[in-house]
Amino acid sequence: MLRTRWPLLAFLAIVAALPLLPVPEFWITQLNYIGLYALVVLGLVLLTGVGGLTSFGQAAFVGIGAYTTAWLSTQTGVSPWLALWVGLGLTLLAALVLAWLTLRMSGHYLPLATIAWGLSIYYLMGTSEALGKYDGLLGVPALSLGGIDFNQGRSIYYLIWGLALLGALALTRLLDSRVGRAIRASKAGPGGSAVMAEAMGVSSFRCKVVIFVIAALFAAVSGWLFAHFQRTVNPSPFSLKMGIEYLFMAVVGGVGQVGGAFAGAAIVKLIEEQLQVWLPALLGGSGSYEIIVFGIVLVLALKYAPDGLWPMAVKALRRRVPARERARDWADAPPLPARSKPTPGELLLDAQAVRKEFGGLVAVNDVSFQVRAGQIVGLIGPNGAGKSTTFNLVSGVLPLTRGAVRFRGQPVGALGSRQIAERGMSRTFQHVKLIPEMTVLENVALGGHLRSRKGTLAAMLRLDRAEERQLFREAETQLARIGLGAQGHELAGNLALGPQRLVEIARALATDPALLLLDEPAAGLRLKEKQALAAVLRQLKAEGLSILLVEHDMDFVMGLVDRIVVMEFGTLLMEGTPAEVQASPAVRAAYLGTEH
Repeated sequence: MLRTRWPLLAFLAIVAALPLLPVPEFWITQLNYIGLYALVVLGLVLLTGVGGLTSFGQAAFVGIGAYTTAWLSTQTGVSPWLALWVGLGLTLLAALVLAWLTLRMSGHYLPLATIAWGLSIYYLMGTSEALGKYDGLLGVPALSLGGIDFNQGRSIYYLIWGLALLGALALTRLLDSRVGRAIRASKAGPGGSAVMAEAMGVSSFRCKVVIFVIAALFAAVSGWLFAHFQRTVNPSPFSLKMGIEYLFMAVVGGVGQVGGAFAGAAIVKLIEEQLQVWLPALLGGSGSYEIIVFGIVLVLALKYAPDGLWPMAVKALRRRVPARERARDWADAPPLPARSKPTPGELLLDAQAVRKEFGGLVAVNDVSFQVRAGQIVGLIGPNGAGKSTTFNLVSGVLPLTRGAVRFRGQPVGALGSRQIAERGMSRTFQHVKLIPEMTVLENVALGGHLRSRKGTLAAMLRLDRAEERQLFREAETQLARIGLGAQGHELAGNLALGPQRLVEIARALATDPALLLLDEPAAGLRLKEKQALAAVLRQLKAEGLSILLVEHDMDFVMGLVDRIVVMEFGTLLMEGTPAEVQASPAVRAAYLGTEH
């Protein structure tokens, strides 16, 4: 353990020792700015790197924290320590309002929205009489606590870096938690899927709000420290330019890594300082030449180190010191709460005349079928028959145009996939949706999200460990159930397609479903992999699990299911046993184009 942690211990020792050494005061000042910037960039690591939300407006939250403490301490004489909490409260309020207004946007609209509100807050600071307009507020008092004065660079250094390192620790703990896995799952695009997250019971919008608020609060703390370090506040450090620079630091350092926040802040600050000295001397004039160089550096960084410099350093270190596997401390953890199981033969799923229209196209035309407890029911048909659309209607991914779906006697047709998951229906996806940078165990543990309760603050304070052990015990149990118990510590992205599909099934099983929905689980698999999958599904049925299976591979389905629902062109062609379906001329015509 000591061998794998020595780089971190060495870094902490250097950080603690530097102010005690006879180094120039200028070095300490630079390190203070790096610590202040790193606090903001930590928020961007969570918001942009992990959550996938690009923000150019973090400098505005820094300004809220700075101006709040500056105004309260200079105009009303309020203690800076009380002003910190007021600033955090105002930042929280502003972040919640902005999150409600902007976080439902997607694509390029969200970054544009962050630019818009960042500019609005910046100009509010620069034009408000109470805030001193562009001259700002002067005479901000130094911090002091318990007889210790933080009025010098070397003294406030420990406060700045102490809070920055605490922020990094809190963020690391958050990412290694139930909430952290939910945040990663909610990320749109490669490496995450909001549709998958919702199907596991995760509220994607709530995750976005959480990370948006945390990033804003980190920025506000940086602003509070900045005001009492500078002893004066004006709008310039909170402009859109600085918001872009914070994002630049995150990208250069490694936008998805906690350590990247410190690496990016250090690299950008030190290079900027040197460029401001050397470029005018070399070019023989004054100007913001460093911006031009930064642009070139950013292009080169995106081309040759797209993941940032910190991941490159970690990768090089891992060649010499392998990463430690998660300690297996969950063997004696109590099981997670389990839901009541249906009795054999009980009507689980009742779809009556479900219909889906996309404009003038009728994709599913009044299809009805049922699934009873203890059965495997196959939903089959040629490509374009409407199977997956029907599947998405049943699981809440798509809303019904009309019709009704009842699950265990309760209407669920108007509910979304998260609410349906809460009632005991879990699913996999036609295209595998795992989080490749998380281990197999962590991916499966995501399935226990609805069966656990610890939140963000508990994760940051490490008060969630007992529940985490329960989740990982459940994940290990489900992996063993489907025959992948030995691959729990492997990264999910390193698995072949067949094992990945089995991991998806294990994740769905971790929700403790009453009904398991499988969307073309055999697609893309080789014969041996199909046989292994069929054996797993037979085992699950023998254990009493009910399964609705969407598939177009007739050979795979026929020896596996109890009943088959056949669709063609969005309509119900027939329903019956495998033998009845095989004997049907209409089914042969649908698949082969002929009745012979």
